[in-house]
Amino acid sequence: MADMTTDATTARSRLVEWEDPAIGATRAMSMAGLDFLRAMIDGTVPSPPIVALMDMTLVRAEEGEVEFSCEPGESHYNPIGAVHGGFACTVLDSAAGCAVQSTLPKGLGYTSLEIKVSYLRAVTAASGTLSAVGRVTKPGKRVAFAEAELRDADGRVVATASSTLLVFPVVDPAAEGAGAA
Repeated sequence: MADMTTDATTARSRLVEWEDPAIGATRAMSMAGLDFLRAMIDGTVPSPPIVALMDMTLVRAEEGEVEFSCEPGESHYNPIGAVHGGFACTVLDSAAGCAVQSTLPKGLGYTSLEIKVSYLRAVTAASGTLSAVGRVTKPGKRVAFAEAELRDADGRVVATASSTLLVFPVVDPAAEGAGAA
């Protein structure tokens, strides 16, 4: 095991930049879920800040299935020298949620009700680029179900998740005020 001793002179930093999250949230209300996700992939719609914070990227979106890639790094480490489980959970939650979003028509949104994560292998910065695939197992008008799997650069599964998501109508604030006089 590598020597993990440290002192104040070994400080590292990471700059995180993001775009206004209201831009994407507003656009999400006016687009079908799959169109919105594809617009994030092609850069027409800014990604939410969490993707910059977690160093992940939405790379593929099909109806009922999405894929993220992410780069675990030292800034994601827990006190025992591995990537914190919350990193994997966040990536898996994003993959499962976006898989559900890919099935939703304009005017519907979602939020996670429950997620169960199984951690199968430790993740470190040396794990390389991770790939998370989320798949809808049961779409729904009020509740949807999805699963996600996180793999390391060698293709080994490092974590899995199953998720229950609430589906609900969203209201575009611009449209809501259009009828008022």
